[in-house]
Amino acid sequence: MLLEKFKSIIENSNNIVFFGGAGVSTESNIPDFRSNSGLYNGKSKYKYPPEVMLSHSFFMEHTEEFFKFYKDKMIFKEAKPNDAHKVLKELEDMGKLKAIITQNIDGLHQLAGSNNVLELHGSVYRNTCMNCGAKYDLKYILDSKDVVPKCLKCGGVVKPDVVLYEEGLDMDVINKSVDYVKNADTFIVGGTSLVVYPAAGLVNYYKGNKLVLINKGVTSYDNKAHLCLHDSIGKVLKQVID
Repeated sequence: MLLEKFKSIIENSNNIVFFGGAGVSTESNIPDFRSNSGLYNGKSKYKYPPEVMLSHSFFMEHTEEFFKFYKDKMIFKEAKPNDAHKVLKELEDMGKLKAIITQNIDGLHQLAGSNNVLELHGSVYRNTCMNCGAKYDLKYILDSKDVVPKCLKCGGVVKPDVVLYEEGLDMDVINKSVDYVKNADTFIVGGTSLVVYPAAGLVNYYKGNKLVLINKGVTSYDNKAHLCLHDSIGKVLKQVID
């Protein structure tokens, strides 16, 4: 019954915006942060907790330790797009989906072929010299002979374009995201418990009456949603398209 309702919503929508969190990537075997098996709860060989090692101040003060952790725990080169990524690409091809807003840094939406992806927390695939601004790809970071990748032009440290703790989000990406959400006729939120701000606050900009939440667990926004589906996001989206 709920799936039929969801199918009907998609059929009658022409300006869908999707907002996704870690749950979109866990189905591609990328661990999230907060679940029982997530990065924050697993046994670690590192001296510091992940939220410390992924902070701006740790990056600046312990750059080598940061990169050891980052390369070990934050990059999943073998990960492939799952059903959620593929269905969103189909919806974009149909002209129904106008934008994907993601909290993930893994680039899987682009790998699936989606074009309009707004990355709130950046991407492991983009890296910038902190000194001269030269750009480098992920391969350069992984192939670096030194633990800390250095710029070929000036010798500066090459930093991943990912938003670390203590760093602000890119306001241009935030503003574009807000515009898409405000203008959406349907807003689908999936794979996120909506607890990480300011990203979670995007829901408050949606003024329509077709807010669809897809998440295995309950969220604090469930009571505001037009439709709640507590299941795997890949499974739900695939069933709706099929």
